Amino acid sequence: MRKALGKKILILGVDGMDPSLTRKFVQKGLMPNVKKIIDQGAQREDLTMLGGQPTGTPPMWTTLATGAYPVTHGITCFHKQSKEDLDVMEYALDSRLCKAEQLWNVFAEAGKKTLVWHWPGSAWPPSSESPNLHVVDGTSPGAPNMASAQVEGELVLVASEKTEEIHFRAKAASDGNVPCVITDLKPSSDFKPMSEEVKLLTQRHLILSESDGEMGLSDTPFDVVLSPIKDAKGWVDVPEGAKEFTILLSGGLIRRPSLILKDPNGVYSKVAIYKSKKEKTPIVVLENDVFTREIIDESVKDDVKYSVNRNMRVLEIAEDGSYLKMWISSAMNIVEDSVWYPKHLYKSVTENVGYPPPTSMVGGADKQLISKCMKENWDSAKDWQAGAINHLIQKEGYDVVFSHFHNIDLQSHMIIKYLKDGHANLPKEEYAKFVEEIYIQTDEYIGQFMHLLEEDWTICVISDHAAVCPEHGPHFIGDMLGLNVRVMQELGFTALKKDEDGNELPEIDWQNTKAIANRANHIYLNIKGRDKHGIIDPKDKFEVEEEIMTALYGYKDKKTGHRVIAMALRNKDAVLLGLGGPESGDIIYWTAEGYNYDHFDCLSTTRGYGDTSVSPIFIGVGPGLKKGFATDRIIRQVDFAPTIAVIGGVRMPAQCEGAPVYQILSEEY
Repeated sequence: MRKALGKKILILGVDGMDPSLTRKFVQKGLMPNVKKIIDQGAQREDLTMLGGQPTGTPPMWTTLATGAYPVTHGITCFHKQSKEDLDVMEYALDSRLCKAEQLWNVFAEAGKKTLVWHWPGSAWPPSSESPNLHVVDGTSPGAPNMASAQVEGELVLVASEKTEEIHFRAKAASDGNVPCVITDLKPSSDFKPMSEEVKLLTQRHLILSESDGEMGLSDTPFDVVLSPIKDAKGWVDVPEGAKEFTILLSGGLIRRPSLILKDPNGVYSKVAIYKSKKEKTPIVVLENDVFTREIIDESVKDDVKYSVNRNMRVLEIAEDGSYLKMWISSAMNIVEDSVWYPKHLYKSVTENVGYPPPTSMVGGADKQLISKCMKENWDSAKDWQAGAINHLIQKEGYDVVFSHFHNIDLQSHMIIKYLKDGHANLPKEEYAKFVEEIYIQTDEYIGQFMHLLEEDWTICVISDHAAVCPEHGPHFIGDMLGLNVRVMQELGFTALKKDEDGNELPEIDWQNTKAIANRANHIYLNIKGRDKHGIIDPKDKFEVEEEIMTALYGYKDKKTGHRVIAMALRNKDAVLLGLGGPESGDIIYWTAEGYNYDHFDCLSTTRGYGDTSVSPIFIGVGPGLKKGFATDRIIRQVDFAPTIAVIGGVRMPAQCEGAPVYQILSEEY
């Protein structure tokens, strides 16, 4: 082992954290903890890393863990391309798909006790047999346990004296698509490949309209319950003047009779939720407009009953008790520990800190739901996660912690596209405030670890990418959620089948399809002998690639007349940007600045409206790093892992392609 420059290392990964916005909010005095790290630590003046490609969660967290580019480690998008069907995507957040050694394995095998906390890039299942390696989740973004423990989604309940009958309306709020969200994961104890375990995540998905892909993102679907409000009757014990309504959970399979209660002034201001009218003690009593955490109850899914925790908030109660609106979070199975290794970590955290909280993604155009539900739910996750990691550091005596928090990215997906023009329901100024609130929340999260600096820990804050509000908006190409049909169809390379009346069917016409754009940056030619329905002679591959790339460069926005594609490269040439190889398409392309989604499809140097950028952040402080130092060196994402290896005094990961950031180290290397 080399000489270590630091004794203990904490990596605070924050998915989607933007160095440009961070500098802006630090200068406004909104992020005092981050300011302390910058003032006392070492980083670039602009706080950026030069991001790798593609600018998405699993590829870049894997790059940060390995020091290798996607062409080397093999994780090239949010999903993996099927080797059998061109239009099929497969689950990709599986460490066994990673072809490069992760830095945490190096630390563990060097005798350093190491925790990997919910790192959504080649972390789960554990990839080393060393007893020094502990791993918690990493099977999806969102909050820990979201993929494996969520058994029920969020809902909004509206109760009124004007409502005559109770109704449960599944996904009534919208039909939008939700990227970066995985549920229903059932990882087994013997760590079988997750692509085999979760058929749901092996999918065909054609993007034909805005609601099919990322453009429908802020319209996250959630259930709605409509309930009558009546005078309370049939209760074993009921306060004077109480009114009753019913909450439906688990798709209507569970009913929770509830009371609206008066305060001493005769104003209705509380809700008491009961298991049945025969119970004297409620499950919980909710104050009006107060966010309430960790409510333990039940949920039913696939005929199985679970003990779950939820968060809730009563948003409005009419003073006369005639109307009520409330939000209920997703439900999390409180005994689910399948993605905790070793298992005792789950018991230790839940007994001392609490159960893993749910993830929220509601309210892209509703101020109440954004600020009072989604944001507050992430406040709950912030406090729980910081508490859990700090508890485990103290209890387990870790030397190195790799952690990830997903609050910025998931909330940004819901709101950032409205920064420029606002929404029909809310002006753009409100969205600017929402973004500020998210970064204040992030600073509060980071602040819960600042005491470790007094114990000689080295702390680094990093991100995989950030996100922009594009000036113009995307076209139907570059969407990571599936097969991008419309632009490729317009250019004559992808065809859909039609019915007898000439109407389009949501199915590829392979006999007339030269190529498809599946996943965010990849185009696959339909080649004879290689692909199931191939029509292109292999000897014509080069010419067809040229035809497609030329057409892409010629595709222009109809309003501005500007090109929509920034760059398109053959697979062999994409290695220049860290892509290519067997896990990438025949052509790899990037959308142009201003015509991109919030991230993933564009170059990592892309900027957007309102000081937004796609660049990832790097700031660091503590032993091994210079104090109060700003470098002008370009810090690449592949440089992060070797820099941490030097500070920790261990060898480089086997496939590492980056170099230590010598300029910020406290000693010559």
